[in-house]
Amino acid sequence: MIDIDALRPQFLSILRIVSALTLLQYGTGKLLGFPTLERVPAMFSLSWFAGTLELIGGALLLVGLFTRPVAFIISGLMAFAYWIGHAPNSIFPILNGGNLAIVYCFVFLYLFAAGPGPWSLDAYRKSRAPAAA
Repeated sequence: MIDIDALRPQFLSILRIVSALTLLQYGTGKLLGFPTLERVPAMFSLSWFAGTLELIGGALLLVGLFTRPVAFIISGLMAFAYWIGHAPNSIFPILNGGNLAIVYCFVFLYLFAAGPGPWSLDAYRKSRAPAAA
């Protein structure tokens, strides 16, 4: 029988990696036109800032580097995206298309609290740090 509780740290890493990959596609779509063919937003517009945070934050979260501060910033970005981009259309997420922004907000807030998991550069850096005297 598999001890699922023993695999909890690895599942945390998988959650971080998959969430980062799905977030990253929004940044690449906005700023690089891939995989979508969106027009690149005007520099320093809200959409440009969101795309920049999604691209850089997604890449950092993917490899698990500076996970806690990046996850906190991205969680805030997703809250901001919901209230600015979705909530004005309707109070109900099913009607305003904001479901994913809400889920992202709380997944990244969880990653901020839980950390990156063992499969991350943060964990690697921590294991390589000299012991405090």
